[in-house]
Amino acid sequence: MIIVVAGAAGSGKSTLGLELARSLGAALLDLDSLTNPVLEGLGQELSAGAHWNDPALRPVVRPARYAALRAALADQVRAGVDAVLIAPFTAELAGGPEWQQLVEAADGPPEVVWLRASPALLAERRGLRAAARDVHVVDPPAGAEPRVPHLVVDASLSTAQQLASVRRRLGGGRPLPADSQVFSRTFAAGLFDLDGTLIDSTPSVVRSWQQLAREYGLEVDLLAEGHGRPAAQVIDTFFSGEQAAEALARVTEIEVNDLDDVIALDGAAALLGSLPDDSRAIVTSGTRIIATSRLRAAGLTPPAVLVTFDDVVNGKPHPEPFLTAATRLGVDPASCVVFEDAPAGLAAAKAAGCTTVAIAGTHESHELDADLVVDGLFQLRVVLLPGGGFRLEPVAGQPDSPAA
Repeated sequence: MIIVVAGAAGSGKSTLGLELARSLGAALLDLDSLTNPVLEGLGQELSAGAHWNDPALRPVVRPARYAALRAALADQVRAGVDAVLIAPFTAELAGGPEWQQLVEAADGPPEVVWLRASPALLAERRGLRAAARDVHVVDPPAGAEPRVPHLVVDASLSTAQQLASVRRRLGGGRPLPADSQVFSRTFAAGLFDLDGTLIDSTPSVVRSWQQLAREYGLEVDLLAEGHGRPAAQVIDTFFSGEQAAEALARVTEIEVNDLDDVIALDGAAALLGSLPDDSRAIVTSGTRIIATSRLRAAGLTPPAVLVTFDDVVNGKPHPEPFLTAATRLGVDPASCVVFEDAPAGLAAAKAAGCTTVAIAGTHESHELDADLVVDGLFQLRVVLLPGGGFRLEPVAGQPDSPAA
């Protein structure tokens, strides 16, 4: 597999590319690492002291840099080695001759991961690193997306979130232990968290809470302080009295109206839809209006039982949300399996006596105390039992999963 990680200078493509190569055991080919030492070593020899990324030199320097990258890639392809390439690839993503040259070097179209970043984020990151080459950066028009097939990844997300998103979209996933007790148990119901489990709303959520912080003059990362907890609890940490009520109403308004990039995660619709309606529920820390708007935006039909923060007195990490869902379904919480992405939700599920399956990405695996950790619901399938109930199995073809 050949993967291209592209994006503007400062988008974080080098960080993501490194972690992606490490997780896949692939060769890492970074345009900067391959060519910058030579260019910087030449220094004054280039052209009257001009920086090698100066517009006057770009017509000569750029083709040479990318020719070196393609040559290194072709070597990896001949050796049968997977590779992750890191570069802006501005011309290549336009789908013209440069793209065809890259396809030839890769011996087929590579998978393209494109980091989308706002001008403000790029300016902030470039200012922090103060690299000389950034002075001469030429960005594509704002909002312009690649013309070649690609995966979009939000540059504002954490590296762990980006990595999980790419791995899900490429159909990969961590090895699942076939001897996990989760696969030997019979369940009466599946209880699904929403954000980060069934849908990817992270870019929207991040934007909403960042906007709230800006409006109230806060420099703290509000979302990082409370992911998986009800918004009211997070608000109460930083606001009090009438201002708390005002801030809660405001962030709800922002979230309901910001539905860009809200999509169903891979495998979510299939796993949720494979259970009878009396054997499934969604249990979210969000309010009903936010939950229903995001489900609609993601193209998912909510089950009959939808437990939101509006339905409980105590939100996650208290067990009440999951106990409420089990009661409404008429099942014993001990016979339920909970799918969650956040430590607070997993703590609530465990306190309720449920079996837990954690979805990595929003948080690192080591932060998730669960009976089983997966990269996404695409790694699991439901097996309905003749006498009632169901079991979970790894999807055939996943590492360590049984053959179909």
